[in-house]
This record gives sequence, C-alpha cells and structure tokens, in this order.
Amino acid sequence: MSTPRSSVTAAVLLAALGYFVDIYDLVLFSVLRVSSLKSLGVDEASLVPTGGLLLDLQLGGMILGGVAWGVLADKRGRLTVLFGSIVIYSLGNLANAFVDSVWAYGACRLLAGFGLAGELGAGITLVSELLPKERRGIGTTIVASIGLSGALAAGLIGDALVTRLPLEGWRYAYALGGGVGLLLLVLRLSVFESGLFERTKAAHVPHGDVRQLLFPMERGLRFLRVIMVGMPIWFVAGVLFVFSPEIGLALGLPQKPTGGQTIFWAYTGVTIGDLLSGFVSHAVKSRKRVIGVFLSSVALSVITLLTIGGRSMTTYYALMAVLGFTTGYWVLFVTTAAEQFGTNLRATVTTSAPNFVRGTAIPITAVWMSLKPSMGTIPATMTVGLVCIALGLLALWGMPESYSADLDFVER
Repeated sequence: MSTPRSSVTAAVLLAALGYFVDIYDLVLFSVLRVSSLKSLGVDEASLVPTGGLLLDLQLGGMILGGVAWGVLADKRGRLTVLFGSIVIYSLGNLANAFVDSVWAYGACRLLAGFGLAGELGAGITLVSELLPKERRGIGTTIVASIGLSGALAAGLIGDALVTRLPLEGWRYAYALGGGVGLLLLVLRLSVFESGLFERTKAAHVPHGDVRQLLFPMERGLRFLRVIMVGMPIWFVAGVLFVFSPEIGLALGLPQKPTGGQTIFWAYTGVTIGDLLSGFVSHAVKSRKRVIGVFLSSVALSVITLLTIGGRSMTTYYALMAVLGFTTGYWVLFVTTAAEQFGTNLRATVTTSAPNFVRGTAIPITAVWMSLKPSMGTIPATMTVGLVCIALGLLALWGMPESYSADLDFVER
C-alpha cells in the first residue's frame, strides 16, 4: 500500500522545518560564543579555550545522541526519533536561556547536542524511504536546503538581539529556538511511518545493532568512508566558522569579524551549495562525481581564504561565503549515507554518521590548537585543513556510486 501524497509532503515539511530549527540551535553557539561567555564573566583571554570546551561538550552530546537515536530509529521507528529529538533539543535550548555559570552552560550544550543528533538522520531516512529513487535526491535536497537556512536565521537574529541587548540578548536567542522547536511537534500528527521500515520489522534480522557498523570488515570500512567524506565539512564549520574572529585577526584584519556575520555569509553559501549539489547530482545521476568536485573546491577555497582573506572585511566575508558554498555537498553526504546501508541499519548509519562527522571537530580542534603556538594560526589552519580534505578525497575514491541504489534490502 502506497503512502498518501499528503503524508509524504508532511514528512518532507516536518524534516525540513525540524532541520531548520536544528541548524539554528546548532550554529547559535558560534554566533553567541563571545557575548554569552562575557555575560557570564569569562575574561578575554579565556574566550577561546572556554568556547572550545563548550563546543566539545555540544559535539560530545551529538556523538552519544547519534548512536542512541540511530539505534532507536531502527528499532522503534523514524517518527519516534523525530519526535523525541525535537523535544530534547528544544528543552535543552530553553534551559540554556536561564544558565548562570559556565558549567550550567556546558550541561545545556551537552543536552541540546544529544537532542540535535537525532533529527537530521531520522528525517533524511524517512524521506528517502517514502520517496521513489528517482525523486529521493530532490526530497533530501529540499530538506537540507530549507534546514540549512536556519543558520542564516541564527546569524541575523543572534546578532540583532546581541546588538540591541548586549548583556541578555543571547538568552532570548536560545529561548526563541527552543520555543519554535516545540511548536513543530504539531506537524508530527499528519506524518506516517516509513513503509520500508514497517515491512522490515517482520524480517528475522537484527535491527539497529551497533556491532553491525564494525563487522564484517567490509561494512566497517563502508561506514568509515562515509564519515571521512564528510569530515572536511566540519573542519570548516568547527574551526573556520567558529573561530572566525580569531582567524580574521591573524590574517591581519583591523578588527575581529563577528560570529553572526560570518555565520550569515558562510551559510548563505552553504544553502546555495546544497541546492546546487542536490540538483546537479539529480541531473548527472551521480552522487560521487559531484561530491568529488565540491571536495576539491573546498581545498581551493581554504587556500584562498588563508592567503588573501586579510585584504579587507568585505573580502573576508565574501570568501567565507565561497567556502560555505564548497561545503554544500552535505546533503549528498547524508543522502549517500542512507543509500549505502540496508533498512535495518539505515537510520543508525544516517543518524550516527553526521554526528560522528561533527564529532571529528573535537580532535581536529585539539590538533589545531596544539599546532598554533609553534606554527602560527594561519599555517596550522592550512595544514590541518588540507590533511582533512586529502583524507576525504581518499575515502571518496573507494566509495561505490549509490545514486540509483534500491533501498529495499537488509544487512545480515
């Protein structure tokens, strides 16, 4: 029995708007890092290490949540995770509006990160399974493109609130994200579960078994390749975007670029890149070739930013937009993750892989910070970035094309 078109439309809308709020909340810390920490009494010298700690807590929550929500989605259903993850990250961000210490801030980022981990993977899995293979790339592109524009909202709203209310604006920005997230739950009432998942529940195969991500070796390597292909995106997001003020000064700009402006221009590029990569992939009938072009473009954009980005603030923000555009293969990365694995393991992979990719920002940031004192900020950034991109290209080389893959199969 086919799923009603109205339910498919509602599923795409729920996944897209849920991802919109997800991304708003996810990047809001980058926008509010300086103002929120200063409001809590953190001194100028401690802004980078304290911000790095809070980012690690958020990303750590996402790694844990990526596994937990993924397993739950394969055992109990995609809608269960969509509902649960939205509730958790919304409550986490509402609580964040009322913190009075760095440790309370960290606890809220950990909780919010755990919740944020589930929405994208469950949404992409649901949409991929509801749509025919000829249209699933378009569906996931719509989800990702609408969702990523949440970062634009975070940049504009976060900056506006901090400008108008320098001490308390960051609290209102977190509260807004949490409140809007809870309102989304109304949409869940009109969405049906994936038919592929319902049929697979009756099969005598393990569902959401994490051990299957590692064994046999072929499947473990398949999972590792997916993560490595996405890793360069989170070098850019976790280092270049988050620490944009410090990198801008190191390039010789007369004043610090703001987090809000960086996020706005960078994610304008990301949103356009995701739209283009999704539609180009549909036109050329390939995920792999398009990802390869975008990955190569990331390398060129990183080199350009770190070479001439200090000429002016306009040049810097323009290159951030270009850099964001080149990381716009995120939608293809997540869609490819869904297409590489069977229905009984698909949500586990599609939910955990993006969060493991986000989690790679923890070791990437640690290596970057350890290299800065001896190499300098710009050479360290260039070195770490190019190594991440080289590993991503190597992983892509060994990955099978999945554009026309039939998703009606299971992992045994």
